[in-house]
Amino acid sequence: MALSSRRGLQLAQLLEQEGVSDNRVLTAIANIPRDIFIPDALKHKAYQNTALPIGQGQTISQPYIVAKMTELLLKADNTPKRILEIGTGSGYQTAILAGIFEQVFSVERIKSLQFQAKRRMNQLDFHNISMKHGDGWEGWKSKAPFDGIIVTAAAAELPQALVDQLNDGGRLIIPVGNDQQQLKCIDRKGDEFIEQTIEAVRFVPLVAGALL
Repeated sequence: MALSSRRGLQLAQLLEQEGVSDNRVLTAIANIPRDIFIPDALKHKAYQNTALPIGQGQTISQPYIVAKMTELLLKADNTPKRILEIGTGSGYQTAILAGIFEQVFSVERIKSLQFQAKRRMNQLDFHNISMKHGDGWEGWKSKAPFDGIIVTAAAAELPQALVDQLNDGGRLIIPVGNDQQQLKCIDRKGDEFIEQTIEAVRFVPLVAGALL
């Protein structure tokens, strides 16, 4: 993991003011250089608390949302170790997760984005990440169950495959909706699934079907 930079520390301090309180998340935000995940033309905006385009119609999420979703995973009843991420994208959220959890499994449907993200993970010397080119709606059945699942695109409805791949005591964090999206937190307690709505969000859609 990279050492904290001045801009990384400033971003972490800003997120703390926005209500992010878990020191593990704030440390990861400070340590991961967000600028390496940003296209060259937008690097001057890398440490702003805003989402940015990364090509292929995708975005790198707002740092607050990255931190919030990660913090929600950490607040699960069990101690999450194995995390499934749906939507690798630039790899920024992946890197934040890898800096905190033991194992991260990440699925991306756009091969070029996955390739770039894998190169960045090598650059950051992360070796606890497994990546798959696949349909996020299907999850990663052969690696299930997962202690936590985080989805970085908005699903029109809750994907049943992801619910099925959640470990007992595990937690799923997912934006749900089309025009009006809500960040949902689903906890599994045996055969019972407890859902709560966290806040309104705005994500690109979670696309099913053909891979790119």
